[in-house]
Amino acid sequence: MSASLKRTSLFLGLTALVALALSACQSAAPAADDLLGQIKARGTIRISTDPNYAPQSELITDAQRAANTKCGADELTANQLQGFDIDTAVEVAKRLGVEPCFVTPGWDLITAGNWSGNWDISVGSMTITKPRQEVLWFSPGYYFTPAQLAAAANSDIAKVDDIAGKPVCVGTATTYESYLKGEDVGIPDSDIKAKPPANVEVVSLSTDAECAQAIQAGRTDFQAFLTSGTVVDQAIAQGIPVAKVGSPVFVENLAVAIDRKSPKDPKSLLDAVSKAVTDMHADGTLKTSSQKWFGADLTTAP
Repeated sequence: MSASLKRTSLFLGLTALVALALSACQSAAPAADDLLGQIKARGTIRISTDPNYAPQSELITDAQRAANTKCGADELTANQLQGFDIDTAVEVAKRLGVEPCFVTPGWDLITAGNWSGNWDISVGSMTITKPRQEVLWFSPGYYFTPAQLAAAANSDIAKVDDIAGKPVCVGTATTYESYLKGEDVGIPDSDIKAKPPANVEVVSLSTDAECAQAIQAGRTDFQAFLTSGTVVDQAIAQGIPVAKVGSPVFVENLAVAIDRKSPKDPKSLLDAVSKAVTDMHADGTLKTSSQKWFGADLTTAP
């Protein structure tokens, strides 16, 4: 074979190898028409959260919107919110290589699924339950919290059974609401530590953090509320005159949620988010954040 033919054969062989490598890279990358591919092409991930759920998430009222952001005008940037859920969401977005942008729809809309592509994931302390798993995909749990009854400090409610037949405040569409109504909460039986008292009159507000705030404001149609123990601790730290009542009644496994009926295929996004959460457990990111916001490690199942 002549030198020129050898060079031609070598060139063609290298060209074929490059084409094969490019083809392999393209097949490994998320498809442009799935949800993860859409997010990466956009450069942002839209995350739903609660602006009134400290210390997990709360709006920083005097924060200025970040400059040079890719977030839309109807979205909040990471510097406008703070809390454990916010730090978790920001870190997940970082590991996906995109900017986090936040929206704050009602909790009942988030848990119902069928988001119509209005946001991509929920990082809002959502408990994994059987009914929710019918409409949402879940990552591994990123932390665990106790469901804690609390009451106004001057009330006569000293133990959980004392709320029988009395009004108790909860957030709408929460596990706390289902529990007090005597419905199936949808969590493992082993995670339920006490049966709900009978004939509780459930008073539902848009978010359970509002229950303590309502007591502080002088509302008197209820004196007790059920929420995450972290929210009760926050209320007490803020000087709201409430106290814990008894031991936690159940334990919650909280995870990132994704709409099963997303207009774009969410499977690769679920895999990527699940890996991010698993890695954040392994490298201590979640533990460090939990100790920062809660003063304790809530990232290990009790």
